[in-house]
Parts: sequence; structure tokens; C-alpha cells
Amino acid sequence: MTELEQYLRGYMGVSDEDMQALVSAFYPETLEKGDFFLRSGRVCEKLSFHREGLMRVFAVHGEKEVTQWISFRGNFITDLQGIVCDEPARFTMQALTRCELFTIDKKEYLGLHRHIARWPELERVLITRCFGFLETRIFSLLSMSGEERYSYLQGQNPELFDTVPLKYLASMIGMTPESLSRIRKKK
Repeated sequence: MTELEQYLRGYMGVSDEDMQALVSAFYPETLEKGDFFLRSGRVCEKLSFHREGLMRVFAVHGEKEVTQWISFRGNFITDLQGIVCDEPARFTMQALTRCELFTIDKKEYLGLHRHIARWPELERVLITRCFGFLETRIFSLLSMSGEERYSYLQGQNPELFDTVPLKYLASMIGMTPESLSRIRKKK
């Protein structure tokens, strides 16, 4: 059973029959370090399940790059507004390391309801989980201290701190690299 199948079965309750139809719509894709999954200003044409590696989601704000998220194993990655609403992406998504993905093209994604009767219900669960995740991230940025945000991120995925440049992690949790360094020294 692939990681994608484990995720779908565990979080979405997909039957064996639906699982076969769903998984067969995905194909393996590899991005090398530095490759782009999506560039801002373009409409996203795919949704991927992150199997291995790290991908940075960021925007350029004036002269500054702001890291929105570092995607890692076990996450879906896409631009929802692009794949669902055909709107250009606000963020760029770039591989920080070699990434292995299971990918479904937008056309296939939008046609899943023809092959899986329960797809509208399953898609709602998937999108609800994405929004729940975003709400948690927003709440943490608004309500937690810098030390609490650092501890939360470290608890979620400690290996990020061994692999990802600190300036990206600092940006992602809403602080300067200097502030993150001070917090790390305290811990």
C-alpha cells in the first residue's frame, strides 16, 4: 500500500473500489532540487501528494521573500484557487530537495466525480481538512509567542530544522532569523 493509499484510507474513509479508481488517476512525479512545482501568476494545473522531500511555498513581497509553508512527506500540495477556481497563483512552489510526488492533473481531478460516486463527499472532507490546517496555522501566528510557534513547528516536524535554511523557517513562523536564533539558543 502506498503512502497515498494510507492517507486516503485513514483520513477520508475511501472504499476499496473507490480507492482503485482514485489512486489510478495519480501518477508518480519527481522534482529535482530547485525545480518549480508552480510559479506565481500561473494557474495551477495539478494536485500532488508529497511522498518524499521538501518543497517551499513562498511569495515575493517587495524585495523580500516570505515563506508561507514548507511542504513535506504526507501533505497534499496545490493552489486551491487555481485548481478549483482557475485563478492565478499568488505563491511560488519550489523543491528544496529532490521530491517524489503522486500527482493528478487538474482535468482528471475535476472529472473524478464521473468515476467515484462519493467524490463530492470525499472532496469536501479533503478541502475541509486543508482549511482546518490553515485555520490552525493562522491561529498559531496570531495567538502564540515566538517561542510557542518555534516549539509547535519543532513538534510537528523536527527534521525541518536539520534540512531547511533557518531564514525560511523564521519567515514561515513570522519572525526574523535573528529572533529564531535567539530562541534556539535558549532551548
